[in-house]
Amino acid sequence: MSALKYRERIGEVLAAIWATQSASIRKAAEIMAASIDGGGLVHLFGSGHSVLPVLDIFPRYGSYPGFRPLMDARLMWTNVLGSGGAKGLLWLERREGYAPLLFENEPIRAGDVMLVFSHGGQNAVAIEVAMEARQRRLKTLAVTSMDNHRKREATHSSGKKLADVVDLAMDNCVPAEDALVEIEGWREPVAAGSTVAAVTISMALVAEVAAQLAARGLRPPVFVSPNVPGIPADHNQQVFAAYERSLARLGSGGVG
Repeated sequence: MSALKYRERIGEVLAAIWATQSASIRKAAEIMAASIDGGGLVHLFGSGHSVLPVLDIFPRYGSYPGFRPLMDARLMWTNVLGSGGAKGLLWLERREGYAPLLFENEPIRAGDVMLVFSHGGQNAVAIEVAMEARQRRLKTLAVTSMDNHRKREATHSSGKKLADVVDLAMDNCVPAEDALVEIEGWREPVAAGSTVAAVTISMALVAEVAAQLAARGLRPPVFVSPNVPGIPADHNQQVFAAYERSLARLGSGGVG
């Protein structure tokens, strides 16, 4: 049964993450917690499907201020074809020179952290977001496929791939082709693994950063489902207010 084959393969991916990436996840969490403790922000970026772990970190039930998604609707899709379609996204994320525009009028400063998600680690926009962040003296982190990094030639004019331009790269442990299940009679495998892997790492980071913040004596308000009994009606307003204050400290006027 192919469904069980996917369970087997994704289980292997997750086991590999815990076996090989735990130290890197812990180190990344230390970097992120230190920035948040110092009044900084952890900016989150991904394009295409790699926006999914960004969306799942904050605002998200079980998360807390200190994280900030760096979003651009042109680097996602609201359609398959036509306006807002995947074809346009696939074209734009490969164009060099676009990423620096994302930093204009954004509350980004030295001492912050930039976490970039990109399975392939080849697209210009992901590489250049990391490059621009380093130039602005941010700590840079990535979640990417090191199998893809090893197997593929760089396509960016710098000759670099994402893992080459960050301070710390975490391996999602997914093979370069992403799809995990072979189907008899089909040439291409199906059922991608990189989203499950990226969200697993992102939630591990949310948990570990929280532990690091607690060890520093910090307790930011946590975003909680309003369906949880006993949660005050205004609880999540405290989360949004704390997030807005974090932006105001960076001179953004509380927008973003």
